[in-house]
Amino acid sequence: MAFLLGTHTFLKMNANNENDIGSHEEKIKEGEKLKDNLEKGEEEKGRVNFILLGKDDLRTDSILFISFDRKLKTVDLISIPRDTYLYRKGYEKAEQRKINSVYGDHGVEGVKEALYFILGETPIDHYIILDYKGVENIIDSVGGVEVNIPFHMKYEDPTANPPLYIDIPKGVQVLNGEKSVQFLRYRKGSNNKEGYAEGDLGRIKAQQEFVFSFFKKSLGIRLPLVIKNSFKEIETDMGLNEALKYGKEILEMEEEDFNLFILPGVASYRTFEGKTLSYYIQDEVKTKELMEKIYKASKKVPVE
Repeated sequence: MAFLLGTHTFLKMNANNENDIGSHEEKIKEGEKLKDNLEKGEEEKGRVNFILLGKDDLRTDSILFISFDRKLKTVDLISIPRDTYLYRKGYEKAEQRKINSVYGDHGVEGVKEALYFILGETPIDHYIILDYKGVENIIDSVGGVEVNIPFHMKYEDPTANPPLYIDIPKGVQVLNGEKSVQFLRYRKGSNNKEGYAEGDLGRIKAQQEFVFSFFKKSLGIRLPLVIKNSFKEIETDMGLNEALKYGKEILEMEEEDFNLFILPGVASYRTFEGKTLSYYIQDEVKTKELMEKIYKASKKVPVE
């Protein structure tokens, strides 16, 4: 499916058809139907959608779509793999066909526009951007986060920005800010042997568990206080009072009210301009089903 959004033309590959990079005009009506359902759900449920971007220099190392249903008091989180295929007209190089390159070229508004397109024209209300130092300071402010390290994580890359030195032993432990950043950045060992069995999807699942553990820790020590103390570490279009309002509402939630998902799709190699890279090819049909599941109809209740 192809839409013209602002000044950018985005095209996706479909996991159901490897050669499916065309306009898919026959699907536009289905897209419009989904948009109507999403807007109806938005109105009925008082839903607020956020994107959380973990910034790695000029690229986004982590992209999370977070949907907060203020009526039902649930949060649905969808991780968007950094290698998700997304073609932008005029950006022909292999590395430019990944969603993590959008931020460096178009900023946060470009990322919002890309996710609006990928998630079936789902509205995005607010953004939150974090860099590594911000993550480190926030984690230290809550006294660390408990994580189960699946294997000994050991890796060095002095050329990275910032330089990367990871050494975290296997087992359940509370990670401070510095170790948390190491954990979140880890991909595979220096010998290419110690890594997640599912590759980047395994890394995404580990990041989701980390985020969930952070939420649990924050709920236990008053989330509004965490938000207030963390506000100086983030870049966002929200004001502090608005963020605190959402934080107080989330305090009413239980652990089971958080739902974690990964953008449906499959990993696959593709070659462009003589360069072969691994991409994550979105499954449009399953994405549509996921968004409709998240936006399932509910009785309209006004939200103050």
